[in-house]
Amino acid sequence: MFIISSYSLAVIFCFITMLCWGSWGNTQKLAGKTWRYELFYWDYVIGMVLFTLLLGFTMGSIGDQGRSFVADLSQASITSIGWVILGGVIFNASNILLSASTSLAGMSVAFPLGCGLALVLGVINNYMEQAKGNPWLLGLGVLFVVVAIICNGMAAGRVAKQGESSANSRKGIILAVVAGLLMSTFYRFVVKGMDINNFEQPAVGMLTPYSAIFIFSVGVLLSNLLFNTYVMKRPFVGTPVSYSEYFKGSLSTHLVGILGGAIWCLGTAFSYIAAGKAGAAVSYALGQGAPMIAAFWGVFIWHEFKGADRKTGYLLALMFALFIIGLSIIVVAGN
Repeated sequence: MFIISSYSLAVIFCFITMLCWGSWGNTQKLAGKTWRYELFYWDYVIGMVLFTLLLGFTMGSIGDQGRSFVADLSQASITSIGWVILGGVIFNASNILLSASTSLAGMSVAFPLGCGLALVLGVINNYMEQAKGNPWLLGLGVLFVVVAIICNGMAAGRVAKQGESSANSRKGIILAVVAGLLMSTFYRFVVKGMDINNFEQPAVGMLTPYSAIFIFSVGVLLSNLLFNTYVMKRPFVGTPVSYSEYFKGSLSTHLVGILGGAIWCLGTAFSYIAAGKAGAAVSYALGQGAPMIAAFWGVFIWHEFKGADRKTGYLLALMFALFIIGLSIIVVAGN
């Protein structure tokens, strides 16, 4: 399988993770013009599962280091599989809430708040699991990110609208906070099922990144039968939707959702691959710089702050600057 051999390459992979995690929401925005997010999410999960298989039989099966994708799956222990599936279930619950938040409050609010909170708590969780990197610099980098999140919240508050839109925005913010709390924990459980310290000669029963991301996606798919079915029948906003509506969607609409899942899956797989050199805390933290990317899309492409005053613009500019400084410090912390 393909294995990263240097910290610099691991950082590049982490930045790709950040781009993917911060960009998949664009596919939801595109599909959302004609498609409820509950229906979009089924295609998203299908795209995730399919892409894990593509990765497994390509990057996960080349080279002479480590175990190949199929060989790794066949020797995995029940304990390792259980930890990774648990991570997938927790992630799925958080991501459904994040998708709902995006549909209610927009990308530039949901992602910085939800993923930013996940970054702060997730770094702590993952560092406790694998103490790799300078803790003081990690803490400083996370502090800058926290202030960036506060700036984003202040900017969002300045453009909040009245009436139903305002109520939906508040509900979206609450969902983003809950999503962030859940999302901060999933990565730690996935790592517990992987031999993160030795991808070249992984311990018997433990998983490598390519088999882990596949099992993770299966956990997401299985839990989706419960979580998303419930949300379809009891949506956070709007009327219930049925499975018959899903099959009425056009091919292009389904493909947009599948693309979204593939984009997210690529970023997550690269994060797991990079964790062997960068450490779980640094790899996760850099990937969760995604809120900055999502905010960029929300502000400049989707114009979610259209009509905002100059002070709001200053807050957004400060948010971007603080995110960049914080992420730069995190990179240095892991070297």
